[in-house]
Amino acid sequence: MIMHRLPIAPLVMALTLAGCAVGPHYQRPAVDLPANYPGMEDTHINGDQVVLPPDWWTLYGDATLDELVSAVLKNNADIHKAIAIIEESEARLTEIGSNLLPEINLEASSARSRSSTLTAQPFPPGTPAVSSSHRLALSTSFELDLWGKLRRASEGARANVLSTRYAKDVTALTLAGTTAQLYFTLRALDAQIAIATQTLASRQDTLTIIKKRANGGLASALEVNQAQGASADVSLQLRDLQRQRTLAQHQLGRLSGNLGATFAIDDVMNLPVPAVPPVGLPSTLLERRPDVRQAEQQMIVANAQIGVARAAQLPTFSLTGNFGGQSADLVDLLKGGARIWSLGLSAAMPIIDAGKYAARTRQAEARQRQMLADYQKVVEIAFTEVADALVNVEQTRAALADLQAKADAANNALRLSRLRYEAGYSGYLDVLDSQRAAYAAAQALAQNRQAQLAYSVDLMKALGGGWSTATVP
Repeated sequence: MIMHRLPIAPLVMALTLAGCAVGPHYQRPAVDLPANYPGMEDTHINGDQVVLPPDWWTLYGDATLDELVSAVLKNNADIHKAIAIIEESEARLTEIGSNLLPEINLEASSARSRSSTLTAQPFPPGTPAVSSSHRLALSTSFELDLWGKLRRASEGARANVLSTRYAKDVTALTLAGTTAQLYFTLRALDAQIAIATQTLASRQDTLTIIKKRANGGLASALEVNQAQGASADVSLQLRDLQRQRTLAQHQLGRLSGNLGATFAIDDVMNLPVPAVPPVGLPSTLLERRPDVRQAEQQMIVANAQIGVARAAQLPTFSLTGNFGGQSADLVDLLKGGARIWSLGLSAAMPIIDAGKYAARTRQAEARQRQMLADYQKVVEIAFTEVADALVNVEQTRAALADLQAKADAANNALRLSRLRYEAGYSGYLDVLDSQRAAYAAAQALAQNRQAQLAYSVDLMKALGGGWSTATVP
């Protein structure tokens, strides 16, 4: 009876203590966030969690942009690396989780040996000098997780898998945002190149007219040189804009994995600025932003490691056993008389360690506090990014009417200055100043549209658009 009770006793103990796991249980830390974003105290904010569409870049209604972002999210090397990191962490979770179950090994051996008959000890009569031994057995060694060390390790590995998945979401969101903003830069350069090209043609026409007037004695050499300088100035700016567009095109090709990519010319003014998405309450950032969720999972990992470190200071209990057969003849290996088995329980506990395990616990607790500080920092950055993006979107939108009025006034001034110059009522300097003002106003209008689009992307990124909550079964 006693022999049958021995293997059951440790299992009963393990089941009794199965719910015991040393170390702190994770609780999300409280973060003090303002009730509203700055400047929006009197604005109605949707209190429900707002989730932007995963393909938020389609809100801009540009097929080229849609294809470009899709290519980036499929081909970019950073995405491939993030996926490989997830796969590594999932394999690590499987490895750590397997420690909770026994590992069973199959052992097989066969040996034939001869003993000496000429030793000082008389050789037993009738005993063969040559003998054989065959052995086939199953063996196992299993650590009883009485203190939850293995469960804490599995908890940390699970949180690490989620962290890597959120890291991929962060990478995808960053790449999509960078691609969209770079694409808008390309389109803004297209608009500025068109403006510069049109301005250059206009100034060259003006230069031709002034040269004719100079030949007729109606214009001075100074005016000719001024017109030549103005034309050359725009020509230089046009070359630089074309250079910038080529570089932007190269960057988009690198991001999308198509180094030879080219893009047809289009105008940034043709792109619509989507309506500002509802921002929700600041507290919803804790659920929406993948970088915040990633930082939280890192806290969970550090929190679980405290339990692992504390459990290492407590006794470790292990079950060992084997079952099989051993015989001199191979044909007898599976007979009842050849059966062998053993079952054992071992325990180990550090007694004198010079403070090593306590120091490891303090290290784990210090890492947990570091992760807490990182989490707080990420939350504060998230709040600031949304607040900044809201201000930028609003201000660029409000500036649009002023910039349009400025461009219209500059164009009217240019038209009037040309009429006055041609009629002889004013000098060419007035025309030159008007040309510069009209050119600058047109460029500023295109740059403002680019800024509007770029800041709207900032807001969508800040609100955590384009990702879904990850789960680990």
